[in-house]
Amino acid sequence: MGKSLFINNQYNSFKKTISIDGDKSISIRTLLFGSQAYGKSNIENILLSEDILNSIKCLKRLGVKISLNKKNCFVYGKGLNGFKYKKNITLDAGNSGTFARLILGLLVKSPYYIKLIGDESLSKRDFERVILPLQKIGANFKVSDKKTLPLKIIGSPFINPIHYSENIGSAQVKSTVMLAALNSPGQTVIKAAKSRTHTENFFRYLKIPITIKKNKKYDEIKIKGQKLFKSFKYTVPSDPSSCAFFIVLTLLSKNCELKIKNVNINESRIGYVKVLNRMGAQIKIKNIKKKYGEKQADIFVKSQSNLKKINCPPSLNSNLIDEFLIIFLVAAKAKGVSSFKNLDELNKKESPRLKLGSKILNKIGIKTILTKNSIKIYGNPNLKVNKKILINKYYKDHRILMTSVIAGLVFNGKWIIDDAACYKSSFPSFLNIIKKLGYKFNLT
Repeated sequence: MGKSLFINNQYNSFKKTISIDGDKSISIRTLLFGSQAYGKSNIENILLSEDILNSIKCLKRLGVKISLNKKNCFVYGKGLNGFKYKKNITLDAGNSGTFARLILGLLVKSPYYIKLIGDESLSKRDFERVILPLQKIGANFKVSDKKTLPLKIIGSPFINPIHYSENIGSAQVKSTVMLAALNSPGQTVIKAAKSRTHTENFFRYLKIPITIKKNKKYDEIKIKGQKLFKSFKYTVPSDPSSCAFFIVLTLLSKNCELKIKNVNINESRIGYVKVLNRMGAQIKIKNIKKKYGEKQADIFVKSQSNLKKINCPPSLNSNLIDEFLIIFLVAAKAKGVSSFKNLDELNKKESPRLKLGSKILNKIGIKTILTKNSIKIYGNPNLKVNKKILINKYYKDHRILMTSVIAGLVFNGKWIIDDAACYKSSFPSFLNIIKKLGYKFNLT
């Protein structure tokens, strides 16, 4: 077992401006696109989390030259399918579901079996959702009946453009098919339920042939494959999912104000801001600009004592799937009963997050009604914890850990969180920012 984090917090107020680490979803995509471009791509402010470092190691095993200079990353691509394939390559994705699923789309022409593995948490997650479309494209797999890692993939010299319906609302599945389409002749058509749009924005920025027709529920994406693209320069904005923890910390504390600079505010990533504002948060987004097809801005938030319940529209779910845990803390402090539905995907992340989120709320004295895919949270605006709270057996899920830290800081009590290093997989400066805001904790 790793180090444990101890929080025995006293009241703290702050008025600060902070910067958050680079966006994880975009950082992974810059590496993948850089590996397929011709020439030297320059990526600034790349996230240096364990997930990204594992992604870099995997790409290096595929023969891609990558160098790091602080938060600047240089990727030396050799064009489409420019990997150096060898026999008996094993790629260890660590905890990153995004990299593990997306890299499979770029391996559809591998002449040898490549083994993909991950840590204990990632090895429990579903890969059938990407295996099925990649099989239609031409790849073959050796995988267990559970369709989880480890697995082996071998490609084919004959890659098929396909028509595919992605009904889950998974950006990872959609992106995997889009990346595979880079190597296929003809036109690939994807009818995709609404999800994050970073991959589409990269296609447009790099001038890879793509057309998108949007309606309320689906996007129809058409891609012409086998089109070469040049190296690029990209400055990664701050990660909105990481910002959410500090937005909620400010919101639920007293006499606090926070400005977060240069945040990615892609519409498919800030659903949680819409939800929190419906609950009375009054979060403001200012200084909006657009770069690389992505909107960026500064986010302003103040403490708010009169928070209200929400019946969260399921149509927003895919835009805030990583932020539900932290939203649950706001519901715990709000007046009334909040309800959240159609949360099947929440239990298919690094841990059964819906179940664990409910368990944390119960530990601090909040009543919940839980089903397999929904939760009702009975808020208590006067909630204060006066006991010891132990967080363990949580699958080393980084978002469970960070949510627990924020809960400990705003609800009081004595918190002990085991295996506390797992936040480094996505947000390595998390605890340093907590310190900068004036909070104290012990890590032993």
